[in-house]
This record gives sequence, C-alpha cells and structure tokens, in this order.
Amino acid sequence: MKKPTKIVRAGVDKKRNAGVVNTPVVRASTIVFDSVAAMHDSYAHTKKRDKVLSYGRRGTATHWTLQEALTDLAGGADTVLTPSGLSACTLAILGCVKAGDHILVSDSAYEPTRTFCEGFLKDMGVDTSYFDPLIGGGIADLLRDNTTLVFCESPGSHTFEVQDIPAIAAAARARGAKVAVDNTWASPLFCRPLALGAHLSVEAATKYIVGHSDVMLGAVTGTDEAIADVYKAASALGFATSPDDVYLATRGLRTLGVRLKQHQENAWTVAKWLQEQPQVKRVLYPPLPSDPGHALWKRDFTGGSGLMGVVFHQASAKAMAALIDGMKLFALGFSWGGYESLIAPSTPLRSARPWTEPMPGVRLHVGLEDTDDLIADLADGLVRFKAALD
Repeated sequence: MKKPTKIVRAGVDKKRNAGVVNTPVVRASTIVFDSVAAMHDSYAHTKKRDKVLSYGRRGTATHWTLQEALTDLAGGADTVLTPSGLSACTLAILGCVKAGDHILVSDSAYEPTRTFCEGFLKDMGVDTSYFDPLIGGGIADLLRDNTTLVFCESPGSHTFEVQDIPAIAAAARARGAKVAVDNTWASPLFCRPLALGAHLSVEAATKYIVGHSDVMLGAVTGTDEAIADVYKAASALGFATSPDDVYLATRGLRTLGVRLKQHQENAWTVAKWLQEQPQVKRVLYPPLPSDPGHALWKRDFTGGSGLMGVVFHQASAKAMAALIDGMKLFALGFSWGGYESLIAPSTPLRSARPWTEPMPGVRLHVGLEDTDDLIADLADGLVRFKAALD
C-alpha cells in the first residue's frame, strides 16, 4: 500500500476490533487471568513485545492500533509510545546508553533535548558532545571508542538545517554506534529515517500525528536491534500512555495525509511571499530551491510541513515584540503541528557551529487558514516591525 492508504488503514485489525472501524478506548489497569499458567504465558509474550493483555501499563488494543500503524508507516520493527515528544527523545537516548558512554547530538537539536543531555544524562555518567548539523560523513572524526549514539534532528528545530542522515549513519554503523533521528518536522509521511540508515525514528506525536493541539504524546519506532533496548528502558522506567490520548492520536493520524498536504501548500505560499519582503533576509524552509539544504531535502524527503523560520536583515527585541504582539491570526505559543498558525521569537542555542544570522528571528507554523488572511496578518506585522526598528 502507498502511504496515503497506509495512513487510513494501518493498524486496523477487524478481528480484534470486532468490526468497529475505530479501535475503541480500552481503559485498564488490572488484567485478570483464568489460571497461573495463563498469567505466566501473558507475561512471557509481553517480554517479547507481543501485543497481549498483561497489565494496563503495557498497553491495550487502543495502544496496539497506533503502535502498529506508526511502525508500518516508518518501516520499523516496533514502536514504543511515550507520554510526550520530549520523553520520546529522552527514552530513545536512554535505550542506547549506560554510564561511561559518549553520545553525539546535533547542534540544531530541540533545546529541551540539550537540557536533558547537559543535566540528567551528565549526572548519570554519560558524556555529550555537539556536532555541526552540516557535518555529514565527517562525523567519523568525532566518534570515540565509547560513542554509542548519534542523535540527529533534521531539519533542526529553529535553524532548519537538513542533515545527511545516510552519510552520518554509514559512519556511525562502521564504528558500532546507533543513530536516532527526531523526525517530527516531516512525520513518517514525508521522511523515513530508518530507510536512510538510522536505527531509531523519534516523533513528537503531539505535533502532526495528533494534529489538533489537544494531546501530549511521543513515539519511538526502531529496527529490531534497537527497539528492544528502548522497550526495556520504557518498561523499567514505568512509561505509560493514556488510552484516551492514544485514541485521539490515532484519530488524528487518519487525516495526516490531507492535513500535511494543505500545510505544505499553505507554507509554500507564505514562504514565497516572505522571500519578497524587503525586511526579510532569509526564509528557512528546505523545500525552497534557495535553501542551502534543498538538495538533501529533495533527495531524502517527499514533502514539506508547515514549520519554517524567518531571518531579518536587522532585528531587535523591541521590533520582534511589535511584530508578534499585534498578530491576529498567528497566535503566540509553544509547540506546533496543529491546525492553527503560530508564531514565536527564535534565538537559536548553539555551541558547535555558531549561528551568525541577526537575532532574534521568528519561527512560524503555517496552519490551515486561508493564505490570503495569513499573509495580510504578516504584512501588518512587518509594518509594525519596521516602525519599531525606525
């Protein structure tokens, strides 16, 4: 099946659902058994990641539907669900490290991921180094004997560099290190990191998979060799996800294809308009032919989402506040990936490759509103921006 069909059909088990189109919400903590033998058998199957009832924390049919659908879309062996996108990032890392190990993290990674590495992970005895997101195969020079993981994010959260995942993966695999990729920007619809050589594909399902800004959820999909340790870590840490949230995520997933198609169309229109504005120096959006990462994006991705950055020739905190505070449609808020348009100031945190563009910039999530209305809102904002600068 092609991806648009998989989005609609993947994970559907007619026998398990007894003919119900959408897997119902199955809430459970305690599961009762007919015999001691049945209890032991259930536990044995669960340890092998089989989809059987054993205890509520280990999932019900509601969870299995989403797990199977995401696994199918990402081309992996299995998927572990987590309570948030950040927990998916941290779990993917924890499933690959032990005290004394070293990991490499992209300098463009999500800031809370960096915070985890510099705090909790450091205290645990794991060393983190950051690498230039444009390093490609050159990452081989940074790998140590104790490097167990390379954590990528492509495109980056605020600076939108596209990473050469096949080159990074080839170098890491040659040294026995695993590769995890935060794939939230593209979702499994527009990119499959596992097919590019990665071991783990991480999704903040809160974003495009849920798609309606009302659920916190994460997912880690992996190859058989990598997901087993992630599953063990999740079990040891007691990770559990609400079946109600998982149900909403599955319902959101079914419209991912049509939503992202419109996000992409709207983002393209807005990005092209922004490029023509005199205050704008660069639009950070890999689908644009002018973007430095366009060639890699065209090779490894099949589409673009609604998230982009904007860099100005000249900027100031006062001008940025004037731009943002008067917006009518672009709401100021964290996160992205829902149906609505969002705007936020962007000041990238970097250590390996300095960010030399004027700051602050803005990050835009282009939603599903009419682009004429969105452009009018941005045009008014740029008038306020210029007046504040002057």
